[in-house]
Amino acid sequence: MSSYLESLITEQVNENTKNIDTMSTVEILNSINNEDIKVAYVVREEIQSIAKAVDVVSEKLKNNGRLFYVGAGTSGRLGILDASECPPTYSTDPEIVQGIIAGGSKAIFASIEGAEDDEEKGRSIIKEKGMNSKDVLIGITASGRTPFVIGAMKEAKKNGIATIGISNNKNSLINEEVDIKINPVVGPEVIMGSTRMKAGTSQKLVLNMITTAAMIKLGKVYGNLMVDLQLSNKKLLDRAVRIIQYATNVQKEKAKEYLEKSEFNPKVAIVMLKAGVDKDKAQKLLEEENGFVTKAIEVNSK
Repeated sequence: MSSYLESLITEQVNENTKNIDTMSTVEILNSINNEDIKVAYVVREEIQSIAKAVDVVSEKLKNNGRLFYVGAGTSGRLGILDASECPPTYSTDPEIVQGIIAGGSKAIFASIEGAEDDEEKGRSIIKEKGMNSKDVLIGITASGRTPFVIGAMKEAKKNGIATIGISNNKNSLINEEVDIKINPVVGPEVIMGSTRMKAGTSQKLVLNMITTAAMIKLGKVYGNLMVDLQLSNKKLLDRAVRIIQYATNVQKEKAKEYLEKSEFNPKVAIVMLKAGVDKDKAQKLLEEENGFVTKAIEVNSK
């Protein structure tokens, strides 16, 4: 296994930062920033593969399936972060997008030694979570060889579950176990093997793209407005009022009035104002158009 690890680009020495220990603070930061600048361009090269992933994820969610992330260490934490942000941003049920990390919840805050090497435990999570062919599993691993993740992907494949792999090496083991492979090859890290840096940044970008694009395709967005947010605090209530104002060109007080009339559902409030209908009619239009605000408004104007 050591010879395999030695062949991975994420385990190589970065020639641009070989003397970083003798640099000034500003030089260190410039070196890190120079490497980080490359990440978005590398992710762009994977757009076609990411698009395939989005189409699979949105189709599964549309048909009452679920999205699972599985990873270890930084990769696992990034999956949990992305999953945890979907309910407040898009009002999804917490069960719809879930993050799984090797070592369980304790590993979110501290390293659980050896957890990532347990391939059988990775296999077992498929049954534990009750995953089936309606679901989709995304494995995240910088090296592309993490046994816990590989085990999960193998078991998912065996059970007819759609699989997507995100790794930072082109010829990684996970690529052999998935339907769609996404490989943003960011090159050697500033500090050799510290994949929480460029590799982690690239993974965060890809996960943001997948869930954001999937939610757009599910009608969770109107224009570029977050119209399906959960109004769980004052900040989000204020944001909802501003969203209604922007979408309908009404004054703040009227936006507040219609937010209340809609029972604090920004999508319903916008349709009420734009289509000139009451709450029940707005809800019906949205249901008929699968939650798409634009379509609900358009169909009523015909």
